[in-house]
Amino acid sequence: MSSNESVLRRAAALHRPLIGFATVMAVLSVVAAIGVIFDDRTLVNASIWLKPFKFTISMALYAVTLAWMISLLPKARRWGWWLGTVVAIGLAVDMVLIFWQPVFRVRQLHFNGADALDRLLAQDILPGATYLAWTASLVLALMLVFQKMANKAQAAAVRIGLSVALLGLALGMLMFMPTPGQQGLIDAGMKPTIVGAHSVGVPDGGPGLPILGWSTVGGDLRIPHFVGMHALQLLPLFAMLLAALSTRFPVLSDPLVRRRLIRVGGLGYLGLIAILTWQALRGQSIVDPDVWTLLAVGADAALVGFGVLASVASVRQPTETITR
Repeated sequence: MSSNESVLRRAAALHRPLIGFATVMAVLSVVAAIGVIFDDRTLVNASIWLKPFKFTISMALYAVTLAWMISLLPKARRWGWWLGTVVAIGLAVDMVLIFWQPVFRVRQLHFNGADALDRLLAQDILPGATYLAWTASLVLALMLVFQKMANKAQAAAVRIGLSVALLGLALGMLMFMPTPGQQGLIDAGMKPTIVGAHSVGVPDGGPGLPILGWSTVGGDLRIPHFVGMHALQLLPLFAMLLAALSTRFPVLSDPLVRRRLIRVGGLGYLGLIAILTWQALRGQSIVDPDVWTLLAVGADAALVGFGVLASVASVRQPTETITR
């Protein structure tokens, strides 16, 4: 069997509902990109197609990675298949709303309680589908944690990556808390039409980074949410990189060293998410860090560097036999 046939066969064996969902997202990402270019309608100072474009790419990556992780389960694969299907259904419902509300109704989806339909979509259907997918992903993470895998380094990357991704997804709930101005209206007995925000310290829709839209003048809670979620891809990719480099660097040929490096990388990644969350909650832009943020990043990098040195130094050196 050729290598191409082997890759295709492994791909065909992946979780079909998740792969089917990812395929649809890939097609819709092209549609959304065309919409960004040719449709001049805007919502909160951004193209109505921009949110669907970003979400299609992100959800496609999440689905493909989760399908691969399910294939690694040594036991209870039937349970894994059903949980993956639940995730696919939850994400599909989310994506229908992410296209329907801004593109076809030209109204905000998140935080919007302007009328009964807005409240139904934003406060009932969307959270229900999201929590369903998150809970199913959590059960899958627990299954991966408690089952033994042959490749220890890969297992560490999958377990840590999925766990950190679930934390990143959970951080999204911070965006649904009322801003001080909204809380003031609520305390006064009023019902604001928008409750929650992406930005901290500044209104949503202000100056932001191209495509990503992250605020360049205030804090933005989408950043730790995004970075955390994509640990699902980055840590397994880190494990693959270490495995590839092991042919050139003998120290990495020891699976124990690679596993320790992945754990160090996971802890450093977790530290980065904590720093990004702290920075956003202080209303500080990602492009304008203060000295405290820089010191925190430096401390995190130093700890990672120390962990890398300790992991490499842990390799047992061959003992020389001295003959007289």
